[in-house]
Amino acid sequence: MKFTLATKQHMTQFFGEDGKVHPATVLTATPMTVTAIKTKESDGYEAIQVGSGVQKKERNSKALTGHLKGETFRTVKEFRTPGGDLAIGATIACDIFQKGEIVTVSGISKGKGFQGVMKRHGMHGGWHQHGQKHSMREIGSIGSTGQQRVNKGKRMPGRMGSDRVTQKSVVILDVDVENGLLLVKGAVPGRRGTLVEIKG
Repeated sequence: MKFTLATKQHMTQFFGEDGKVHPATVLTATPMTVTAIKTKESDGYEAIQVGSGVQKKERNSKALTGHLKGETFRTVKEFRTPGGDLAIGATIACDIFQKGEIVTVSGISKGKGFQGVMKRHGMHGGWHQHGQKHSMREIGSIGSTGQQRVNKGKRMPGRMGSDRVTQKSVVILDVDVENGLLLVKGAVPGRRGTLVEIKG
């Protein structure tokens, strides 16, 4: 399985060879370093642990600093895939992906705070006439009077966003190996600066 960590930059337009314009997102994929290889014999599962980004040494815990043999990474993540020919200290760059490849992108969506039912669930709200006053955006009835309670799972106001979102069947429009950039079709979860996982 191919994988990499990237940072969302901004959206732009991409003109394909057929002359069609596509919405695209620019991702910065800095090279990753393999920090550990998990095996079934030693850990009970197979995975590759990688480190990415730059971090001040004093911001890492002593346990993590010892595990990384003194190196400092901003992000340390595991991908559930066999190590294969990789060894500790190997570098994984964005050149493992090719133009036209279909990948899966995962990230944390934008946090929108506490929101009402119209924004959170798309409810149409109440009537805007016939004596309505200050109740156009309210939820309305939330249950029957016989059971004297609210059913579990009722759509109500609450925290919105800051969820892990996975975007499938994302097409890679272009790969810039020199600058470490990936151009993917459409939008990906998160704001500018969000760390996203790309799996092929």
